[in-house]
Amino acid sequence: MDKIIRTPFTREAVEELNCGDRVYITGSIYTARDAAHKKMTELLAEGKELPIDIKDSIIYYVGATPAKPGQVIGSAGPTTSGRMDAYAPKLLDLGLRAMIGKGERNEAVIESMVKNKAVYFAAIGGAGALIAKSIKAAKVVAYEELGTEAIMELQVENFPAIVAIDCRGKSIYKEDSSQLS
Repeated sequence: MDKIIRTPFTREAVEELNCGDRVYITGSIYTARDAAHKKMTELLAEGKELPIDIKDSIIYYVGATPAKPGQVIGSAGPTTSGRMDAYAPKLLDLGLRAMIGKGERNEAVIESMVKNKAVYFAAIGGAGALIAKSIKAAKVVAYEELGTEAIMELQVENFPAIVAIDCRGKSIYKEDSSQLS
């Protein structure tokens, strides 16, 4: 089933989604990859605040290429999500509602998603140029020194994704796909 998602992305909105749903996200989302996640969890370990408010937010695992003249952003395809698995449960505990990437997640992440009522969206790998068309604005908001791995705030319109793992733990990676909506 096709569903429209708007940010902020609330717990109630998460609970309406099912594994296999096609979604189109509109609003503000953040980018973060390995290096940014490491820095964020180090801040938390030191008792400091994060540079972004992740409550009811969506983080896209992407390291977009630089924009060419006249573009908002370069190619913006998803990166492998498993590299963020060590960090995701802590962010989910703080209210992160969704993550976008590609590939499976480990059991600790799935358990944290169920506990915290969050979802994992899969974006299509290899379609970075197409996905970039849904990005209407992009600005670095933290860790500029990380270059393409800096945290960016993206304004997206009809960003396409699939609910890969829903808030009940049902996964497209482990279920019979003929049973999905």
